[in-house]
Amino acid sequence: MNRRLLLGFVTVAALALTAGCTGLFGSGEFSDDQLSQEADYDWDTSTDVTVNVTGDEYQAIYDLSNGSEVTAYQYEALGGEAPVEVAAVQFRYPNGTVVTAERLDVERRDSATVIRTPSDTGKLAYTVSRRGKTFTMPVTAEGSYEVVLPKGMRVGHFLLSNVRPGDYTTESHTETSDGRVHLVWNDVTADTVSVRYYLARDLTIFTAVVGGAVLVALVGLAYFRLQIRELERQREDMGLNVDTDDDEFDQGPPPGMG
Repeated sequence: MNRRLLLGFVTVAALALTAGCTGLFGSGEFSDDQLSQEADYDWDTSTDVTVNVTGDEYQAIYDLSNGSEVTAYQYEALGGEAPVEVAAVQFRYPNGTVVTAERLDVERRDSATVIRTPSDTGKLAYTVSRRGKTFTMPVTAEGSYEVVLPKGMRVGHFLLSNVRPGDYTTESHTETSDGRVHLVWNDVTADTVSVRYYLARDLTIFTAVVGGAVLVALVGLAYFRLQIRELERQREDMGLNVDTDDDEFDQGPPPGMG
């Protein structure tokens, strides 16, 4: 087999392999069933981006004022970027009319999900599955952000929570009608919004564990001191604690060394 024939064979094989990989990983389109899932969104938002976080998903609502395209991506474990697996995509016109995914254009493009709306004014919403007690969202839209924590979750303790960026305001669960903590940023200039939160009872458990550890340490220290005193008393009873400063056998240095 000559060199040109071998090169042609390799080229054809590479093209076939590339085509196979494209079919394997998808064409960049989301399934209609995924995009058309039902969801109940609270459209009454007051920030440019509002995120309602629950136990197993979050709902993001974008208030579009001058643009018809939203880009969404997420960070992978190794630090790369990947498209967000959006579902239940809806768009609400300013007059209150809501349309579903069949009127929108949603696709995977490179390492991000791109959603194009039928109008450049209105609100776009989608749902994403999640888990854990950390929410992270790359900032792809300028303006104000609000993150609503799951019911019963809190921030504030420096060991159990972390909120970035730090220039946020908080509406506590006692100040909101839904009994949940709301975090609001008036203008996000950072690349990412990240919130690590904890369950309210976690703080009680943490305090109890720390208090118990301190108590055990104090008891151990007290027991150690008692043991030392008991050993000293036993030495005194045995005559081992003798002051040798005036020992009669201490006659000074040997002759010639004084």
